Amino acid sequence: MLEELVSTIEFQMSLLLFVALGGYLLATRIHQSAVIGEILVGLIVGPSVLGLITYTDFVQSLAGLGAIILLFVIGFEFELRDITNWKYIVIALLGVIVPWIGGYITAVFFGMDFYSAIFIGTALTATSIAITANVLREMGKLHQPFAKAIIGAAVIDDILSLIVLSICVDLAATGELIPVSVGLTVIKAFAFVIIAAVLGVKFIPKLITKMDGTKIARQFPEFVFIFAMMIAFFYAMMAEMVGISAIVGAFLAGICVNKVSLKHSMDIKLGAEYLYIIFAAIFFVSLGIIADLRYLTQDMVLFIVILTIVAVITKVIGCGIPAKLMGMSWKDSAVIGFGMNPRGEVAMIVGLIALNHFEKMAAKAVDPAEAEHLLQLGNELFIAIVVIALVTTVIVPLVYKGFFFRGEKPKSVVCEQEAES
Repeated sequence: MLEELVSTIEFQMSLLLFVALGGYLLATRIHQSAVIGEILVGLIVGPSVLGLITYTDFVQSLAGLGAIILLFVIGFEFELRDITNWKYIVIALLGVIVPWIGGYITAVFFGMDFYSAIFIGTALTATSIAITANVLREMGKLHQPFAKAIIGAAVIDDILSLIVLSICVDLAATGELIPVSVGLTVIKAFAFVIIAAVLGVKFIPKLITKMDGTKIARQFPEFVFIFAMMIAFFYAMMAEMVGISAIVGAFLAGICVNKVSLKHSMDIKLGAEYLYIIFAAIFFVSLGIIADLRYLTQDMVLFIVILTIVAVITKVIGCGIPAKLMGMSWKDSAVIGFGMNPRGEVAMIVGLIALNHFEKMAAKAVDPAEAEHLLQLGNELFIAIVVIALVTTVIVPLVYKGFFFRGEKPKSVVCEQEAES
């Protein structure tokens, strides 16, 4: 009876939200962003420490919803021109090339084979904008030039990273590079971003405004909000269909509806904010849950420490120096470099592909000892990538709040003080 109760959706949802509340409590005690508290509590209740929650399909689904809603909300603060600046393309391009080289060389230095080094390099190219964007949002910095550079470059970076991932998958599967496959990935990715953004900005606001004036919208104020959320998930689905991250599609949907002015309907931004509070919290908790630190061995610790340092430095150099050369201050350039550091879910996907690759090789191996060695290698590679993704994710809020924006109060606190005065 107890096992049946624990496995119910109601219990798991309640437990995840309870854990998220614990994250907020921890964040207030350690004077850090709520993101840090939620990730750390997720780490504690996950397989690494207490083992109360595992990364089940249900948790993964909720986390995916959270990431989509989070980037949909972030998109409200941006316009199309904020992600089409040529400077952001340069930052993103070097922010992929430099980390890939750094990761590959580091893996080779530690004696890893060609395929392992390819996977490590690919994992380091990724940038997950969810964490950085949320911290900048908490601090009220989303309208600063460096924030726009981070978001714009990260969207492009996501596309470039997935192109690199496509190359990596081809090499792992066939042992050779397939130019046609890579070319199709490039064309589909950039075509989707351009078409979805341009057509969306041109037609979706007009459609929503027209919908707002209809009889059904006056009778049911939530009608337009449901339509807007449908657009967000539709864009996310289309992004995944063309081979890029769903959160990029959700971000573009947010850009498309950010200028809509409604007279009769429920406010889209306000409604999305409430969904964001619930599901984004679960997303951040899930990042702690997915990292199972029990697989760490002493031999791996040094490699992970060195690789994490390489991961941070190569992003700071690869993204920060181009920003400085294009006229930004040293501080803003450093903020951009560190802001591009979270590897997040894209790196974890690379880790899973690496694990699957070595599992397939193990299945083909004739010698049982060789098969066991390949499985162990795959698991070590996976946990190394997951830990690096987690650490680079945690670093950003710590550096932002502890160094770049030290002493600055979160946006919510500032607003409360202004209201009181």
